[in-house]
Amino acid sequence: MGRVERVLIAKGQYWQKACFFDTVTFTEVTMNERLLSLLKRHTELSLIIQDPDLIKDQKRYRDTMKEYSYLDEIASLHNEIEKLNGQLEDTKAIAQEEKDPQMRELAKEELKELEDSLQDFGDKLKFLLIPRDPLDEKNIIMEIRAGTGGEEAALFASDLYRMYSRFAETKSWKFEIMNSNETELGGIKEIVFSIAGNNVYENLRYESGVHRVQRVPTTESSGRIHTSAVTVAVLPEVDETEIDIKQDDLRIDVMRAGGPGGQSVNTTDSAVRITHLPSGITVHCQDEKSQIKNKAKAMRILRARIYEMEEAKAAAERSEARKSQVGSGDRSERIRTYNFPDNRVTDHRIGLTLYKLDRIMEGDVSEVFDALKLSAREELLRTTSSETL
Repeated sequence: MGRVERVLIAKGQYWQKACFFDTVTFTEVTMNERLLSLLKRHTELSLIIQDPDLIKDQKRYRDTMKEYSYLDEIASLHNEIEKLNGQLEDTKAIAQEEKDPQMRELAKEELKELEDSLQDFGDKLKFLLIPRDPLDEKNIIMEIRAGTGGEEAALFASDLYRMYSRFAETKSWKFEIMNSNETELGGIKEIVFSIAGNNVYENLRYESGVHRVQRVPTTESSGRIHTSAVTVAVLPEVDETEIDIKQDDLRIDVMRAGGPGGQSVNTTDSAVRITHLPSGITVHCQDEKSQIKNKAKAMRILRARIYEMEEAKAAAERSEARKSQVGSGDRSERIRTYNFPDNRVTDHRIGLTLYKLDRIMEGDVSEVFDALKLSAREELLRTTSSETL
């Protein structure tokens, strides 16, 4: 860090000058203190990862490398900002002192480009300095259920499942169906599946809620537009060490699996239903032919649902000011409308409207997810105030 930056930090002005932040509700000094602390930790880890003994402890190695990767991105952005600030000062001098009019004009153009770059890098660094939710790195269990609209809702539930699965493919995430209940026309009454990979929950956490569809059903002969709804729940997946479930609190029933229309698809009692007696939560799994595998999947879903229930209780006790503007995650909240006649999708929480519904349904939904993440982080910036980060 150069002398100018150190002086600015001492005055609590580094972020305003170097990063061009318009409004920051918590103090710049707090941000700078966190930055300096993380840069110091990055230097420490740079030495630790060179220790050949580190790899002998695989868990410590993974945790250390994950932390180093995060801090290295912060250090790289900080170094880039330092470099740009140096170029900015040089260019300002040229714009003010150069006698050649053409050179002054070129310097002014370059000055605008440098300021834009500083704004971009500064915003990225600002968001990285916000402490991440530890759940963001979790894998998830996603549940999609047809709501109002009968068969059309079931068909749209199938379309949503396809959208998420295709998006997961673009991320090279691992996808596993845990339980499903299909209709005879190819729709889905309910499907539960897991997604594993890098930062899955961070990308998909805001999908919980009611998804509304407006389109002409294939069964509609008059061409009238119908409105149907599908509910989605996104649950961070937790392991046995993170939540304690007593065996005495469980009632486990086994039965034969069934298919569309009640058709028997299994001649053995492989389907499993687990009821958590204290909460009343019930989970049913039948996709596997093995009772043991179905029970294991059901327990994974049960842990996630109980964890979500406990998190919801904790969230309800927090200050209203800390709630994100992108929604509470309540699956009863209407979050998005898919209008097929207009090829339009609207996310009601952030006022985002895109006219590329056809591409979104094919899995090209990153723009929506990125906008939701950005909105949530901006809201966190506004509500963090001067709390210690």
